[in-house]
Amino acid sequence: MDIDLFTFILLALASFRLTRLIVFDKITQFIRQPFFDEIKEENEEGIMEVFYLPKRTPIKKFIGELLSCYWCTGVWISTAVVVGFLFYPTIFLPIMLVFAVAGLAAILESILQLWL
Repeated sequence: MDIDLFTFILLALASFRLTRLIVFDKITQFIRQPFFDEIKEENEEGIMEVFYLPKRTPIKKFIGELLSCYWCTGVWISTAVVVGFLFYPTIFLPIMLVFAVAGLAAILESILQLWL
């Protein structure tokens, strides 16, 4: 297995973006929803805050815990990205390229938001 620096960075950015997509983005909320109970509480300022707690059944709790941990989900996403790239590069390279570009764009946008 010989992965050059460019490919490593490409895989890392794609893993970063895919992990954020699954753990945080609204568009994938339907994936996370079956594994969490939504708790709404009013804070001291009178603003409603929403908390997500993993469900109690064993399988749903396990998946809920996994999805609530950015680091844990990142390991599994990274594993899938690397394995997919190594065994099916023709299919995975274009997909990973799109996610890598989106990941870098997200990082740049976050940096710009700090300066503006």
